[in-house]
Amino acid sequence: MRKYTNIIGMQMILVAAATAVAGEFKITPFSGEVFRIGLGSSAFLLFLLLMRQLPYVYTGMVTGVTVLVFRSIIDGFVSYETFSLFASLQTHLSAALYYIIFAIGMKRVQGRLPELHPLLLTGILSLIDFISNELELLTRSILFDLPYLYKGQWMLIGATSVVRSIFAVGMYSSIIISQMRVVHNEQQKRMEQMLNVGSGLYGEVFYLKKSMDTIEQITGKSHGLYCKLSDAGEKEASRSILEITQQIHEVKKDSQRILSGLLKLFDRETTSDMTIEEIVVFVINTNSGYSKMLKKEVHFEKRIGTDYATAHYIPLLTVLNNLVSNAVEAIDTKGTVRIEAYEQEGETVLVVSDTGTGIAEQNKEVIFEPGFTTKFNEEGCAATGIGLSHVRDIVHSSGGKLRLHTSDQSEETTFVVAFSTNTLKLGV
Repeated sequence: MRKYTNIIGMQMILVAAATAVAGEFKITPFSGEVFRIGLGSSAFLLFLLLMRQLPYVYTGMVTGVTVLVFRSIIDGFVSYETFSLFASLQTHLSAALYYIIFAIGMKRVQGRLPELHPLLLTGILSLIDFISNELELLTRSILFDLPYLYKGQWMLIGATSVVRSIFAVGMYSSIIISQMRVVHNEQQKRMEQMLNVGSGLYGEVFYLKKSMDTIEQITGKSHGLYCKLSDAGEKEASRSILEITQQIHEVKKDSQRILSGLLKLFDRETTSDMTIEEIVVFVINTNSGYSKMLKKEVHFEKRIGTDYATAHYIPLLTVLNNLVSNAVEAIDTKGTVRIEAYEQEGETVLVVSDTGTGIAEQNKEVIFEPGFTTKFNEEGCAATGIGLSHVRDIVHSSGGKLRLHTSDQSEETTFVVAFSTNTLKLGV
């Protein structure tokens, strides 16, 4: 709490000092140095708009006193031979009063500043500034026994208040918009990271569930073998099989706990939704970076013939990411990847095409088989070969269809994925 108070105090002093310095850049619309317009007022207003955590009234008091002392010190340096501290304080007292009155007026709207429309805010600030200036002039008139009103005074002060408020609100809005853009870009990056992680986890969850089924079958067969050996009197062998069965069962329970935790990430009641176009754009942005990493010049095209919100964006992202990354890898150094989305006969069709090296005729029948691959690393080791079989399994688990489109009229490699629109569409 004390640290927070110290920070606020330092901020108030900073505002006061900056305002005092800015106030020395001024113009004098009336003769005789009776009234002057400086940048201090605009700076003070801008500080209050940007630092709404400050106690406005105390800030106004500190600023007023700082301006009073600062201007008196300057007077002492400029005319040190004839300098009178009392006269200097009397001269600048009304300026100090301006900042205090202005801060009191701002205190009345402090809590509503974020809610006010810029035009309404400009009008309110102009009124506060006008009243503060008038009271400053009134104070000067009383102190120096001068006439209060000047010809055209109200019009000039009113116009000055409006212009000054427009300038401050414009600067304030520009700064806020810049901050919002920075925050939006940061949130966008985090969202993309989360979606990438989510689509990757979805694939792992899918295969973990598949492994769970396999573990269940192995457990049943192992227990059945134990029973047969036990009935046959093979006690030592049956005991070993029972131990293996128990170990498999422990692996199953651990896998269930992991699966349960991962499934919470895909709770449909807590996830949001994405549109088809947003999914396609995200996949393009992700793989654009991937193509640059591979030092390939890949041009991405999208054709969106249908667009709607879907809660099933994670499996769609997983499928499209796999297909498009495969397309990028299939391109030698330069090429095009095209993604299309349209509806046909109650199905949402997603098409991924590339101008890469293509698929050999003898491989077209086996490309979806687990273990098949044409990719080898620099050491000549084959890749895992689970990419397209992975995509096929995810598509089938969602009731969709996946096929390789072949055509004698095109040299492009094209994969076509189709899902029931009613399954994907949000709210259907």
